[in-house]
This record gives sequence, structure tokens and C-alpha cells, in this order.
Amino acid sequence: MFKRLCNPLQSRSFFLFGARSTGKSTLLRDLPQFSESGYVDLLDDEVLDAYAREPKRLELLAQKHEWIFIDEVQKASKLLNTVHKLIEGKKNRFALTGSSARKLKRGGANLLGGRANVYQLYPLTATELGNRFELATALKFGTLPELVALKSREEKREYLKSYYLTFIREEIQIEQIVRKLDPFRNFLHVAAQMSGKVLNVHKIAKDVGADDKTVVNYLQILQDTLVGYVIPGFHRSIRKSQQQPAKLYLFDLGVQNYLNDLIDTIPNPRTSHYGDLFENFIVLEMIRLNEYSRKDYHLSYYRTQSGVEVDLVLSKARKDVLIEIKSTTRIDFDEVKALARNTTGFGKSAKRYYLSQDTHSGIADGVHCMHWRDFLRTFF
Repeated sequence: MFKRLCNPLQSRSFFLFGARSTGKSTLLRDLPQFSESGYVDLLDDEVLDAYAREPKRLELLAQKHEWIFIDEVQKASKLLNTVHKLIEGKKNRFALTGSSARKLKRGGANLLGGRANVYQLYPLTATELGNRFELATALKFGTLPELVALKSREEKREYLKSYYLTFIREEIQIEQIVRKLDPFRNFLHVAAQMSGKVLNVHKIAKDVGADDKTVVNYLQILQDTLVGYVIPGFHRSIRKSQQQPAKLYLFDLGVQNYLNDLIDTIPNPRTSHYGDLFENFIVLEMIRLNEYSRKDYHLSYYRTQSGVEVDLVLSKARKDVLIEIKSTTRIDFDEVKALARNTTGFGKSAKRYYLSQDTHSGIADGVHCMHWRDFLRTFF
């Protein structure tokens, strides 16, 4: 069992979204009110059939319990109309989980009009893993909760294979999200190769045998099913930021490595493969901790006109935090100077960080040089 950082406020109803097997049901069961709540498990086919045919069953349950927990609510989205009525009239409170917001959005489901908070659960962070965290293991196999409990490499490999096949079958095929599965399967493998890199939609379309519009739809599917995040290029104007090439990050490094046919490859330090995985790992940690800590930073990356990139920009109320991520165990002060030089346009008020695996910390050329764990611990 792991103490999760996701901590839904329990003063009102809430949605808890997250990709498959991130631990949503486990988190709900750990909440103090769960033992006295009504529980509707829509992963159970008989329960799903009963509530889909007779949504008024929920009203009977609401007479007995103040709190009602509904797992995978997108499987019977019409229940949300009854949920809405019960929140308004009976003052019931609901905890609603879902592995995909896509079906709710596309089906025009009642999203309760702001009457429920919205939270997201991710694979485990280094903080949640505590003493069980190993960077090499996280870079190779990821941090999905069920996988972390497995002992052997063979078990972890088979788990990731099963995860991929289940995602294709239950999220994509059964829900009929795409008409043709083969191009989408090809897209998933290409997306894994592109994780952490600037997206070229036209090139991806050629690689998977589809048109640009289809690839844009595929990218949206990854975001809606919560297995991919798109980070835009930095610009003060949100509209112009959205027009710049974006970067894609898959939600878990183990799934990424499996799709990329690298699950049997050991990430060796001082290689570009290791550096790419480390950068992706840090970005994913920041996405997760930004959500859990309710910091609400806008995440982007920055590219100068000469093509030099800064890995991550955290922005809020015109306050910018510029972050360069390096997997090395020693600070490269030439790179530190380059970070300061290439970001002068942000002004002196912006904070600049150079994160690495060097345990020494300090300030050079106005840049804070820190071990990555120290930064995450103090910043979030």
C-alpha cells in the first residue's frame, strides 16, 4: 500500500479521473467515509447492466447513504443526470471515478455543471514510493502501482504487454473510438518514439499510413484517455502558444518503453537513451506534483529563434520558472551559462533552475543548480 498524494477535498462531490490501473478504486476505498457509503462498481457487468437499465436504483441507494461511490462512471454516463438531481435535491455527495473523460464529453454527458470538483490520479511518484523508489527501475518499467509490486523482470514485462492489449481492447476497440485499429496501433508505437520530442504531425501521418487530421484525432484520444499529455511551446499569448509545435509525453515510462520495443534494453547512464528517459521522468513527476499540490502552473517548453530549447517552463500570473534537465552526475557550468544567456528575454524576475543528479547545490550565473529530488521536494 502506498500513501497517495492525491487528496480530494471531501466537503463536496468529486470526479477522480486517471488512466487504467493508476489506483483510483484503491484510493476511494482508503477514504474514511467509504465504509459507510453506497458503492456502485460499474466494472461488474451485472451491476452495470442493472444501473444502465434502471438509473432510479441510484435514488434508492441515496436514501440509505449520504456518500455514494461510483467506479468507472463513463460506462453508464446517463447515471450522471440522476447524480445531478440527488446532489441538488437530496444533498447527497458522490465520488465518481473514470479512466476516460472522452466518452463523457463525446456523449454529451451531464458533467454536473461545476457541482463536483475534478481530480486526476497518476502512476506513483518518487515521493509516494518512498524507500521503494529506484530511479533505474522507474526509467525502465515505470511506476504503475500493480507493476511496482511485481518482483521479476518477466512479470513486469508481461504486465506491460497485458496493459497495452487491455487498453486497445477495452478503451479503443469496445468503445469504437477509431474505425480502423491497425493505423492506431502503429500510431501508438510512433507516439512512444516521439515522447518528449517536438511533434511533426505530417511526418507521423506518413509513418502510420493516415492523414494529418486522423493523427490529430489520435493525439486527442491519448489525452482524453489520460495516457498522453501535450505540452505546448511557450508564448505569452495562449492563442499563439497553441499554434506552436507541441511535445507529447506518454503517461508512464514502462508503457512507453514497451511500445518503443525497449523494455528489454537497460538504460545505461551517459547515453542519449538514458538522458531522454530521465528528462521524460522529471517532466512526468512535475505534471503529477503540479496537480497534487494544486499549484496550477501552466507547463510549456521554450525554443529560441536559433533552435535552442529549455526543457520546461512553469508559468503563473506572469511569473516564470525555467528548468533545464540533465541526467549527468556533475554540473556542466557551460550549460548553466547557456541557460542564463538564452533566457534573458524572460527578465530578471524569472527563476532559472539546472536540475541534475549532482548532489551539490548552489547558484551560478543566476541559475539555481540542484539535485532533482531536492527541487521537487522544495518546489512542490
